[in-house]
Amino acid sequence: MLDLITIPTAEATIKTLMTSINKVIIDPLVIFIFALAMVYFIYGLAKYLLSQDNEEVRKASKSHMIWAVVGMFIMFSVYGIMHIIVNTLS
Repeated sequence: MLDLITIPTAEATIKTLMTSINKVIIDPLVIFIFALAMVYFIYGLAKYLLSQDNEEVRKASKSHMIWAVVGMFIMFSVYGIMHIIVNTLS
């Protein structure tokens, strides 16, 4: 028989909460920012290769590429740290 008085409740643990936050928010955000850093790197590389004679543009392009690599390293680190935290809680 159907019990209409009982209110269904959901149980959640820290692990399921962190897994959900990681899957829904952090992973797509990290992947998006990693992709932006990759595009920024390719942009810097293209400017570097296309400006053979202009030393100022080449210097700025090197800076773009370095910061893109730093950004990719940070996003890779965030991704790894979040997965370590989720796996540690299990």
